[in-house]
Amino acid sequence: MAVGPNSPAAFEQYWRNENIPFVGLPDPDHTIARMYRQQVNLFKMGRMPLSCIVDKKGYIRFAHYGVSMQDIPSNEELLHVIDELNASSR
Repeated sequence: MAVGPNSPAAFEQYWRNENIPFVGLPDPDHTIARMYRQQVNLFKMGRMPLSCIVDKKGYIRFAHYGVSMQDIPSNEELLHVIDELNASSR
């Protein structure tokens, strides 16, 4: 899921135009961003990337707080964390 600062209408329009294949959640009031302590740096284009893996019970099992817009974990890294969590839950 991706969370963004846009209004619901703008978010929906972007998702439709770009044909994004996963769920997007608008957060124009920054409620979710504050809840997860996502950093904002106006000198670096606003919200810094935050990648979280949340388990079925709602616990954050992995969090990566980016320091720049390019500081995003690879898919392989995220999938590795998910695989480790799945293995430890058996």
